[in-house]
Amino acid sequence: MSLDELRKNLSAIDRRLVEMIAERQRIVADIGKTKQNTGTGTRDYAREKNVLEMGRKQAVDMGVDPDLVEQLLEMLIRTSLESQERDRVVAEGKGDGRRALVIGGAGKMGRWFVEFFASQGFATTVADRMVEDGPSQFKNWTDAGVDFDVIVVAAPLAVSGRILAQLAVLKPAGLVFDIGSLKSPLIDGLKELQSAGCRVTSLHPMYGPDTRLLSGRHLIFCDVGDAEATAAAKELFAATMVEQLDMGLEDHDRLIAYVLGLSHALNIAFFTALAESGEAAPKLAQLSSTTFDSQLLVAEAVAQDNPHLYFEIQNLNKFGLGPLDALCEAAGRIRETVAGGDEEAFVELMQKGRDYLALRG
Repeated sequence: MSLDELRKNLSAIDRRLVEMIAERQRIVADIGKTKQNTGTGTRDYAREKNVLEMGRKQAVDMGVDPDLVEQLLEMLIRTSLESQERDRVVAEGKGDGRRALVIGGAGKMGRWFVEFFASQGFATTVADRMVEDGPSQFKNWTDAGVDFDVIVVAAPLAVSGRILAQLAVLKPAGLVFDIGSLKSPLIDGLKELQSAGCRVTSLHPMYGPDTRLLSGRHLIFCDVGDAEATAAAKELFAATMVEQLDMGLEDHDRLIAYVLGLSHALNIAFFTALAESGEAAPKLAQLSSTTFDSQLLVAEAVAQDNPHLYFEIQNLNKFGLGPLDALCEAAGRIRETVAGGDEEAFVELMQKGRDYLALRG
């Protein structure tokens, strides 16, 4: 067969693949409806495991790379879950015509919440200095008023603290919560709202604005003295597969200093060292290794994110310097073992790391 004929046959197979994927998605939609009607959970890990194992076995039997088949099936499963979760959120929507205001709704996470509320049937209003006044959007959030069932504060941390304090004066009747990465700059405003008798709680989504599937993601809830408000906020996410975590305000910032502060600083240090490597920099850009490439992927994501937000996460956390000091100390110990030729101490450091990582499962 000629090259053109072979390519024509390949294109025919590709079209069949697309048709089969479309058929699969239709079945997935029916499965999702059945799960909703029977009260069955969206995700079934045992079923996913069976599908992947079946795919790998069939791949081996047919002389196909099992890793390729597994990756393809994982992508299809993830897409199916996204579809089922989205449909369930819509079907079980908590909005029912209720009104939501997202202050900072033109920002990345603000937009995520705008879309999330809209999908649940809320009449959603955006307040953000980046928008122009118009239908359901205000440049100044105070012009929107506070007559909403839910008010989300998704502004930068320092600004959010001031907004929360202003809301306490206005005393909205609806549920109020922030989504700040830190709580230290917000505690005063949150407490003022609570003292004013407002329904207030505090959230921290541990996922980014591009997240489509909440399964395996964490959403932190910090009760600020109103258990009913926290329960109402949790109910908004009941139709999703997000893992809800309860955490005290003090514990939140102490732990986040490691989860965000340490990981951000590590990657900033990594790409700073590369950027300042002098004449080696252009040559390094042409080199590759498994570990180096994996680290580059994470570092690139950090480098492309909002530097002002990252500075706030480091600077406004009263627990922030501890992990940074620990990072500097760890780097110094590594240097000492290498410079001193102390292989035993180097191996011990790696073993401690293995032991810790094993505890995480």
